Amino acid sequence: MGVNVADYLGPPKILGRDDKLALDSIRVNEADPHLKIIDQQACRKCEQKPCTVTCPVDNYHSEADGHTTIYWDSCIECGTCRVICPYQNISWKYPAGGFGVSYRYG
Repeated sequence: MGVNVADYLGPPKILGRDDKLALDSIRVNEADPHLKIIDQQACRKCEQKPCTVTCPVDNYHSEADGHTTIYWDSCIECGTCRVICPYQNISWKYPAGGFGVSYRYG
């Protein structure tokens, strides 16, 4: 009776969202961030702040004074923030020159 290697490997592991994100690498351009808030006054008057709940990697945070802070160093470049902002107040561009996210797992 032959040995079946598949019997030793077990079932394939299905990776969840956080497992897949952990495999990505992000090269940040500190001198030229690809995400910017255009006008903080618009953020202060925005009551729902959809950017803070729709970003898949939780890059947007609302401060007590209504100011919105972006943590762009973990951005996966999905573009959700610029689409969801009711004030069109987010400047978003693809990082240039080899910066940005590199997906390691499809």
